[in-house]
Amino acid sequence: MTELKRTDDMTLTKRGLMRLCTLSLAAVTALSVKSYKLMKKADAAERSVNNNYTAAVEELAHSCDSLSNVLEKQLYAGSGQVQQTLAVDLYREAATAKAALARLPVAKLGLENTNKFLSQVGNYSLALSKKLENGEELTNEEYSNIARLSEFSQTLSDRLWELEGEVAGGELTFQQSESMMTDKEPPHVTEGFTDFEGGFDDYPKLIYDGPFSDNIMEQTPKMTENADEVSRDFALQRASMALDINPSDLSEVSEVGGKMAGWRFSDKEGGVFCEVTKQGGYISYFLNMRDAGKPMIGKTAALDYAKEYLDYLGILSMDVTYYEIQNGVMTVNFCYDDLGRRIYPDLVKVTVAMDNGDILGYDARGFLVNHHNRRYEKKLCSVLRAKEEVSPRLTVLSDRMAVIPTDGGNEVLCYEYTCRAGSGRKVLVYINAYNAKEEQVLLLEENENGTLTV
Repeated sequence: MTELKRTDDMTLTKRGLMRLCTLSLAAVTALSVKSYKLMKKADAAERSVNNNYTAAVEELAHSCDSLSNVLEKQLYAGSGQVQQTLAVDLYREAATAKAALARLPVAKLGLENTNKFLSQVGNYSLALSKKLENGEELTNEEYSNIARLSEFSQTLSDRLWELEGEVAGGELTFQQSESMMTDKEPPHVTEGFTDFEGGFDDYPKLIYDGPFSDNIMEQTPKMTENADEVSRDFALQRASMALDINPSDLSEVSEVGGKMAGWRFSDKEGGVFCEVTKQGGYISYFLNMRDAGKPMIGKTAALDYAKEYLDYLGILSMDVTYYEIQNGVMTVNFCYDDLGRRIYPDLVKVTVAMDNGDILGYDARGFLVNHHNRRYEKKLCSVLRAKEEVSPRLTVLSDRMAVIPTDGGNEVLCYEYTCRAGSGRKVLVYINAYNAKEEQVLLLEENENGTLTV
């Protein structure tokens, strides 16, 4: 009996140990799962913080790019009115930059002087515009200050883009970048930049889209408002023609609302899609998502493919204005030519694959919104009279007539002067053809990848 009892006790002990092990294992597993979840949550939180920091750096870099461009435009604007408009642009970009800067650990990043720069640049520019409005001229020192501020903006932007690229590429975390940057001398505003007394308590707000950026989708398209409505089958045929594929391949169909209502067609894979307006059956937009291979054709051939495609669609009398090459594709901007006048609001974009010349994209929404028969007043100021309003710091290379959009959504006929600055930079100056008022100044970017305006 004693041995039997001992055996039972031993049996109970083994069961107890098994239960204890099972419970312990379950507890360890639960703790491990909880720890894993906490680690994942912490990692997610850290990634979120890093992403927010990276986004703020990117936004700040974008704003510094814009500040540099606007400051350079001020070098070539001869009137106080345009200078004042540019000063408002600077205020807006500086405010955006300061908002981005506020989301960063500024003390660790060593950007205190950047904050000072962003606070001063708008006041300085507005003071110069008021000086011109009063009939005074800017001194060489003031022009020098603008040039140096522009250089500082670009230098700061380059530094921020470098940081953003390293963080986004995983070369370093944002925390590492902070510690790295504390060992460096922070950027400083160019010598000679001075504070201006006072300020502006009531910050001026202005919705300004620029001379060649239009709010396409907010306007009633002139090309479609009186056009007849087409059937879905007709629209499908137009889409298949534009994409050069069989209509049966465009099996996905949806309706597009808004002021440019239409049909949207795409294939099952979502690799291609095309929108056709209900009024008039115009192709407003299409995109082929395939990646371009190694470039096998040159710029001239790509431009020819783009021109031929417009002829194929029946879009005639179009001039090549600007183009850009990225990732093996060329995007070409065309504007309507009205008997020698460039009509910049009537914009069409064509994207060409530089591996074989395929048309990968087409955007005629600007053209559909703005194109119409225009009438011009006969009484114009002379091209020589208008030329007198071009800044003496520029050398005029050529001139032409052009229609540009205004800030208020209207249009104005101008003389477009292509100029060269002392630095070699090309500048476009637009002088009102009726009253010789300076309307706009643009910078021309020319390099191996294209010709663009900023």
